[in-house]
Amino acid sequence: MKREILEQLQTDRAEKRPVVLATFLKTGEQRLLYLVGKKGLKDLDPRIGEAARAALIEDKPRTVDTEQGSLFLNVFNPPLRLILVGAVHIAQALVPMAQLAGYEVIVIDPRSAFGSIERFPGVQLSNDWPDEAMEKLKPDLRTALVTLTHDPKIDDPALIAGLKSDVFYIGALGSKKTHASRIERLTAAGFGADDFARIHGPVGLSIGAKSPAEISISILAQMTAALRQTSAPASSAAA
Repeated sequence: MKREILEQLQTDRAEKRPVVLATFLKTGEQRLLYLVGKKGLKDLDPRIGEAARAALIEDKPRTVDTEQGSLFLNVFNPPLRLILVGAVHIAQALVPMAQLAGYEVIVIDPRSAFGSIERFPGVQLSNDWPDEAMEKLKPDLRTALVTLTHDPKIDDPALIAGLKSDVFYIGALGSKKTHASRIERLTAAGFGADDFARIHGPVGLSIGAKSPAEISISILAQMTAALRQTSAPASSAAA
């Protein structure tokens, strides 16, 4: 491996950037492939981009046969992240569950009385408005986003940022009526049916969840399905 590639891999790891190291087995030539923009993809078989994305999503290396010979795709993924918008009771239950499942959890709430160290000890907190926080966090395909406040002034900016990113899961708390109103607002903001299909609303699997802990279980299960399966099961009607 060339020194510049190794140094770039170290930088990518420090900056928590998903990257695939592509190695042509016949020649030993190596390139780094990124799915944001076109970096690393020039002059390669277009199918390689699709295979690299699949490898990152599945978090599993693979070999691809191309016109330029066999290509080994090695995955360098950052940790999974969960961005929670709204430091509410459900968030207090969901945070430790997600941490046990291997997620780095970030809680965003501009209301400092809610998003406090006392309520969320040992958790990364942001009291910025969600659009500002999301810009700093740079969510990617290893990120899940869940909004929990029911307040459009807080939830909507996060959803808009999420829809513009590669996050693998978007969930929004609220009843079917609440979600219908949300869709109307997002339509006015320029989003369409393909975008709305990415939002699990009402959030969580349909298991009859009522308590914050039960709703958290349904959310984490649906996140897992979105991460590990081609399509996630149906949403619940959690309010």
